[in-house]
Amino acid sequence: MKRLTTLALIVGLCTVAGLFLSSGLDDVAAAVVSAGWGAAIVVLARALAVAWAGFGWFVVFPKADRPRLRDCVSLRFVREGINTLLPVAQVGGDFVGARLLSQRGVSGGLAGASMFVDLMTQAVTQFLFTVGGVAFLAWLHGDGPVVRTVAGGLAIAAPALAAFFLIQRRSGHRVIQALLSRFAAAREWRALGAVDVLYDGLRRLYSSPKRVGAAMVVHMAGWIVGAVEVYVALHFMGYPVTVAEAIVIESLAQAVRGAAFAVPGALGAQEGGLIALCAIFGIPAEVALALSLVKRLADLLVGVPGLVAWHFMEGKGTLEDEGTPAPTETRNVPESLVPRKSGDVVRPAIVEPLPMQRVAANTGAPHTVGMVMESEMGALRKCA
Repeated sequence: MKRLTTLALIVGLCTVAGLFLSSGLDDVAAAVVSAGWGAAIVVLARALAVAWAGFGWFVVFPKADRPRLRDCVSLRFVREGINTLLPVAQVGGDFVGARLLSQRGVSGGLAGASMFVDLMTQAVTQFLFTVGGVAFLAWLHGDGPVVRTVAGGLAIAAPALAAFFLIQRRSGHRVIQALLSRFAAAREWRALGAVDVLYDGLRRLYSSPKRVGAAMVVHMAGWIVGAVEVYVALHFMGYPVTVAEAIVIESLAQAVRGAAFAVPGALGAQEGGLIALCAIFGIPAEVALALSLVKRLADLLVGVPGLVAWHFMEGKGTLEDEGTPAPTETRNVPESLVPRKSGDVVRPAIVEPLPMQRVAANTGAPHTVGMVMESEMGALRKCA
């Protein structure tokens, strides 16, 4: 998997370099400079959208087990920084966020389940946002090749979304348990308990359509805020677009990014998609690439603080673990093994306490989910 990600990164970088060279570096640089204060507004809009997405993660929890809002928001910035800036697939940060949330009073099973529900609500709202963008495009320019291509992609994405939802329900639980029972080695049987706890958390979260619906409303508003980035940036560059046109560009560009989820940062995919979409509205390639650079600037200025926060969170967690005294156990030795001297009173000997292997604070099956995710994301933790 790491080799494929590296290969995708190399291909993306080569694509970006080719697009910039073919469009003219001086022209792209001039378009970026013309954005001026519009770039700052785009960065602020991105920060607002990420914080708002953290609120969307927060509302899926039941009140009795709801974490602090600031934890969800800060961890959402961590997720964003990892997904956009590190050379990993665009879902790596979500697993890190779930693991860090399990260190903040939320059980491992519920933290993992919340991550899957949050991804599901984002995917569904992005699908609906893309449908709206296609509808606007058909209304503005009729049934063209772009409309038909995106409609075909949506036809493929719909059953994939349905499958992702079903795998989180009872039928998916049975399938995963059957696979683990059949193929898991003896040392991996503990994963069965983790799966049970994870699906218990999923059942709890999906049992409230009201909370799931509220999260979808929040995320839909976040996608619309993304269209503000396009509207503002192009306006400052001297190519004003309407709200409907901004929604078309943003929704379909995000669809391209989603399709290229295996490419770190969607390098090349975002740039090529924006060139094709902006061309529909008469916007030249160099301006489309400048728009992409402004968006990359927002990725950087919003993502770097998230990575810095991740570094300190991991360091704090390590220090807390090292400061936790290891529990001890005493063992009674059978009386027959106690050495005796003549005249001694027979007593059972007690061996000095032996240190047990230290475990994390959240023990039990819920922590197993955190252990599984931690092992999967070991490479990411090294980056912190």
